[in-house]
Amino acid sequence: MALAVATWNVNSLRVRLDHVVAWTRDNPDVDVLCLQETKVEDHKFPHEELQAAGWTHREIWGQKTYNGVALLSRHPITDPITGFVTGEPDDQARIVRGTVQGVRIFGCYVPNGNKVGSPKFRYKLAWLRHLRAELDHEGSPDQELLVCGDFNIAPADEDTWDPWEAENEILFHPLEHQTLQKVTDWGLVDALRQVHPHGQHFSWWDYRGGGFRRNMGFRIDHLWITKSLATRLEDVKTHRDMRGLDQPSDHVPVVAHFR
Repeated sequence: MALAVATWNVNSLRVRLDHVVAWTRDNPDVDVLCLQETKVEDHKFPHEELQAAGWTHREIWGQKTYNGVALLSRHPITDPITGFVTGEPDDQARIVRGTVQGVRIFGCYVPNGNKVGSPKFRYKLAWLRHLRAELDHEGSPDQELLVCGDFNIAPADEDTWDPWEAENEILFHPLEHQTLQKVTDWGLVDALRQVHPHGQHFSWWDYRGGGFRRNMGFRIDHLWITKSLATRLEDVKTHRDMRGLDQPSDHVPVVAHFR
């Protein structure tokens, strides 16, 4: 059965709600939308507007001012979970998961890390290790499973506008790469690189310094999929046009299409 899954860091759902609704209208083939940085408490989540837009099933975990994730679907979501189920609990709203049309979907907002060597950077690496533990606990890489979201890591040179400028800095540090590799070694492949092995497909541009106008971007929003799901993969599209709107998020949607 065909399925399209999108990930999008909206950088405040209440500020960007009109953009999400309009994008949903323009992309009726997208079945699942994983949001990050919703920045809204659960009791203030805009259920009515998103229900009217076609997102009839929703799993959310919100937080005031910071973080926040949501799994929106046009189809029923089964076995939903918010937060980690292994190890020490984490009260930051950064992960939600559920099964849609037989595919297990994780929506993640990986910590930014702030500054290399800082406590927030150490938390970022620990969070990724915790994600790997969740995958070990969840099941088998033989199943159809997808882990998507804002990972705050550009995996390779062509995923950043200038790898020499970015080298050893946040978003492009060797420790980030090594820790992310341990996550994907569970049995995940980079969906975008399965269909677009080369080229720049940025998903984030800093608001500062004319980052978008100068195309000083990074590819930090990812869809990682198991090999069994990769056999159904048809295309991955980065919706760059959304960054050119008035008051845009600094991220754009990335969509994986499966047959």
